[in-house]
Amino acid sequence: MLHTVQSARGMVTSPHHLASQSGLEVLKKGGTALEAVVATAATLSAVYPHMTGIGGDAFWLVSYPDGSVEVLEACGAAARGCSVEAYRKAGHRSVPWRGGWAANTMAGAVSGWELALRRSAAMKLPLPLEVLFEDAIHYAEHGYVVSLSEASLLAEKRDELYQNAAFADAYGLDASRAGSLRRNPALAATFRLLVREGLRGFYAGRLAKLLLADLNAAGSPLGDEDFNHHEALACQPLHVRVNGASLYNAPPPTQGVASLAILKLFERMGVQEGEGFAHIHGLVEATKQAFLFRNDHVGDPRWMTEDAQAFLNDAGRFEKILDRINKNRAMPWPVPERTEDTDQFGDTTWMGAVDSSGVCVSMIQSLYFEFGSGVFLPETGILWQNRGASFRLEDQGWNVFMPGRKPFHTLNPALARFDDGRVMAYGTMGGEGQPQTQAAVFSRYAFFGMPLQSAVTAPRWLLGRTWGSESQSLKMEASFDAGLLARMEHAGHKVERVEPFSSLMGHAGALVRHPSGVIDGASDPRSDGSVAAY
Repeated sequence: MLHTVQSARGMVTSPHHLASQSGLEVLKKGGTALEAVVATAATLSAVYPHMTGIGGDAFWLVSYPDGSVEVLEACGAAARGCSVEAYRKAGHRSVPWRGGWAANTMAGAVSGWELALRRSAAMKLPLPLEVLFEDAIHYAEHGYVVSLSEASLLAEKRDELYQNAAFADAYGLDASRAGSLRRNPALAATFRLLVREGLRGFYAGRLAKLLLADLNAAGSPLGDEDFNHHEALACQPLHVRVNGASLYNAPPPTQGVASLAILKLFERMGVQEGEGFAHIHGLVEATKQAFLFRNDHVGDPRWMTEDAQAFLNDAGRFEKILDRINKNRAMPWPVPERTEDTDQFGDTTWMGAVDSSGVCVSMIQSLYFEFGSGVFLPETGILWQNRGASFRLEDQGWNVFMPGRKPFHTLNPALARFDDGRVMAYGTMGGEGQPQTQAAVFSRYAFFGMPLQSAVTAPRWLLGRTWGSESQSLKMEASFDAGLLARMEHAGHKVERVEPFSSLMGHAGALVRHPSGVIDGASDPRSDGSVAAY
């Protein structure tokens, strides 16, 4: 079992080791955790293109030394000049997963970097962008080694991705085999242009014009006003009290409310021992109840009929939900719901950083599906997200496509402040699995005292569909105890055994800063990542 990494000065964790090193170099140069995460995210955009990129969205949770916590919401809205009728006239009964019509929402990630760096600059003299982007430019220009996960996903999805000619040119087989060296000089030029123009140039400068021209050539409905009107937002996080800690997560349009509800329900079950039936079964059943609320209510908050924080605060409602949970039997799943409309799996990156001043960042950034919409923009080297593929082409109801509406997001970064002074940033990729993996990691560490790295490494599970599969089974890694697997099946769970350290379980990570200044860090062996510290 890997040991938790410890440091007393600064630490970064991410799902790719080169990106973690980029963040660490920024910390060593006196940068804040916010600046370190921008550098980490930039490098991830260059070396992990199947998982993330600057053509996607992001959500930040930031804990400051004074005890305050805020969310930076950097997600884009649906094209303002488009409509359901436009899709119907183009022959679409649903939003396509790939291609121009899938690239229907603005990319918010860079606006999140911009807002985060403004927050950082208020605390100390900022590092220049050329320092933050140094590694991203280097790897994009000179090349990075293609990971097995990138090569495998490209081979699996080649037929649908290669329909975009620019993508096929950029990701040809010779340059995309595991272990090969792949370059993206256009992306390097894009980062240099951001250095010269500033990050706002992504939305209002020469870069914005290049992006829009390539998007329109690919058939995207995005227009000038989508670029001009976009900005990241600062808002209050959702919060609950659980097991001697205040837990925080992002509000709608994310599923953060489900992540918090799972742990609040689990605490009230009174489970005394970790890794046994009561622990795993309890979390799975709490997940089902949290997903029922999520599926019914969560989306763009301007169209929601229930307030997420009010739901989390409603003790009486939670008692009624607990009454519906059988501690010995599995509730049938799925129920007759709208589960086919929620995104079940996503290729995403979670990253975290802690600096010596005590700023702690939990950030998640994504293109949604692997390689996003598959729309590669040749002038800029950017892949555009397909987050808007989750929209429904209906006249009314949940998550329907509307100009300017934000889609439902599975992305949700997590953070906890313990009463003893510890601060924990944690999260994962994995769409439907994100709340479940957060519950696994936090409960193991905070409820049952498991070392941080062990809490991330230990066997995991995933209830529901994964991308490309219709199975609604409870997928459990075969490294779980055989007796536990048998008991879960006996309780009525439709258990599907998957290989140990399966990428289906996401790429989790966690950091904990202690009151003494000591920092613990963990990275997921299911990823290509590492903890970087000094």
